[in-house]
Amino acid sequence: MSPVASRRCRPRRPAPHRTAPAPPPAPHWPAAPHARPFRAAALPRRLCGGPAMLRPPRRLPRPPRRAASTGPGPGRRLLLSTPIFYANGPPHIGHLYSALLADALHRHRGLRGAGPGRLSTGTDEHGLKIQQAAAAAGTSPPELCQRVSGLFRQALTQAAVSFTDFIRTSEPHHQRAVRHFWGALQDGGALYKGCYEGWYCTPEECFLPESQLAERRDAQGRPCKVSLETGHQVHWTKEENYMFRLSAFRDPLRDWLRDNPRAIAPDPFYQRVLRWLEEDLPDLSISRERSRLQWGIPVPSDPTQTIYVWVDALVNYLTVVGYPETHGEWWPAAHHVVGKDILKFHAVYWPALLMAVGLAPPERIFVHSHWTVRRQKMSKSLGNVIDPAACVGQYTLDGFRYFLLRQGVPERDCDYYDEKVVKLLNSELADALGGLLNRSTALSINPSNTYPCFSESCFPKVLDYREAKGLGRASAEDYELVASVASLPLQVASYFEGFQIYKALECIALCVRQTNGFFQRHKPWKLDRGDPAEQLWLDTIIHVTLECLRVYGTLLQPVIPHTADRLLSRLAVEPEERGLSNLTFLPRYDGKPCPFEGRELGPDTGILFHKLEKPRQRQHQIETKKV
Repeated sequence: MSPVASRRCRPRRPAPHRTAPAPPPAPHWPAAPHARPFRAAALPRRLCGGPAMLRPPRRLPRPPRRAASTGPGPGRRLLLSTPIFYANGPPHIGHLYSALLADALHRHRGLRGAGPGRLSTGTDEHGLKIQQAAAAAGTSPPELCQRVSGLFRQALTQAAVSFTDFIRTSEPHHQRAVRHFWGALQDGGALYKGCYEGWYCTPEECFLPESQLAERRDAQGRPCKVSLETGHQVHWTKEENYMFRLSAFRDPLRDWLRDNPRAIAPDPFYQRVLRWLEEDLPDLSISRERSRLQWGIPVPSDPTQTIYVWVDALVNYLTVVGYPETHGEWWPAAHHVVGKDILKFHAVYWPALLMAVGLAPPERIFVHSHWTVRRQKMSKSLGNVIDPAACVGQYTLDGFRYFLLRQGVPERDCDYYDEKVVKLLNSELADALGGLLNRSTALSINPSNTYPCFSESCFPKVLDYREAKGLGRASAEDYELVASVASLPLQVASYFEGFQIYKALECIALCVRQTNGFFQRHKPWKLDRGDPAEQLWLDTIIHVTLECLRVYGTLLQPVIPHTADRLLSRLAVEPEERGLSNLTFLPRYDGKPCPFEGRELGPDTGILFHKLEKPRQRQHQIETKKV
């Protein structure tokens, strides 16, 4: 996205007896959707050569009405998106985490039957960083992008990310969309040409103000400036390019956010953006001199300039929904999943650019933090970059998906190390969930291999479980379990809606532990099958346990799709019975028929999740084999 100049160059001296041309007045744009009208800010004055204002249109664009298919309610369309990943290197777990968050949201929405949905991802293939990476690798930018984009597509497919659109910014249809978007900015009077200078960070593809820099020494011991956040070195850059009047959109952006408090989640990031909008909001440089940057989309009608990589990249969200012709069928019903490092680009620059061309901002922006490795930032120089393919091979596909989504907390950075992964997966998937399924479907416990009957006399419905003593065989803890699992689907849905998938999984894990406690407490293996009363209670214990497992398997489908499929298949739950919209728990407790009661269970699928070896054990075995 567009860089912010830390300083603009001094204006050229005017000719004798003449005054320098005054900056042209900024035009007025229509108010942002659901926002109050605003007045455009005055143009910055310190611009070299007297900037030439691009011709404003005779008629300013108006934000389109929201298409009926994108309005609130069931059956509406929705675009979920990951960031498009920069194609200068192979994928790591940070990329995978973004994609898995979006994938889980997409799958959950599909299971709810909420309406047509799309999940877009892809690769960002233009910019100076790629131009330099290709030169260093002795190849061309197109060849580098072709190879790296293939790696990303392969990694996301291997991780079972259910994307519907994979976009590459080097594709002709995207370049056409970008040129059209540029034209709309130009026609709306949102651009002007000026001289620009500041500290430029090539790895981040943006200019940084002095407040975001620190003094360091480079590899040769020479003093240099680096980005405070990333540690990347910056270089002073000065050039003439096109500017976007971001300063004119400060009030509309604030109005948009105040009118839509759920637009950015979690809340700490929403508050961060509001704080940014209380500060100065300088205009943005959105092009580069083509002599410096050849690998990019040329500015229409100005072959000396290249459209800035972040403007190019952001338009991908419109490209995938058919911009500039058919995007109205989907936009602005879009939810972006992004890392905190690109929050300003998505929550400030992108909405402003959209407003400038008469489009509404995206409905929601979900923001997540980063992954560290043993408390250290992932870095090629440290050699601690985690390869997703290796992790999938080591922990299984569903195992690694579960770890990232269970341990990843969007509000704060999360730490990765092997022992942590193994401990979590062994505890929650192998022992708790897998062990419960194995025990409750074992032939020694359930010789009929069926979904047994529920006995209302053993587990009677009561208004207050504290007064249930003596009415049946169920205890107060058993009624607490039933209440917990009955409320679980709505709890999980609420957490998914609030972008707190880790909390949804925490609730499921807690209920799994409760169910194990229920099964262990009543020791069905000790009950006498020859006693009719004991047999009724035994069947009820198994019925309640299988009902709990059915709910857990259904709710876990967006996170561990293959494992959930095996679990539900073992319980003989048909594909059409796996949706979330009609998920009910233990209907027999409420006196209603249960469609699964008496049904023969599915074939034995074996161990649901194999226990993982501890890292030290695995390393010892490897060394033994070498010897």
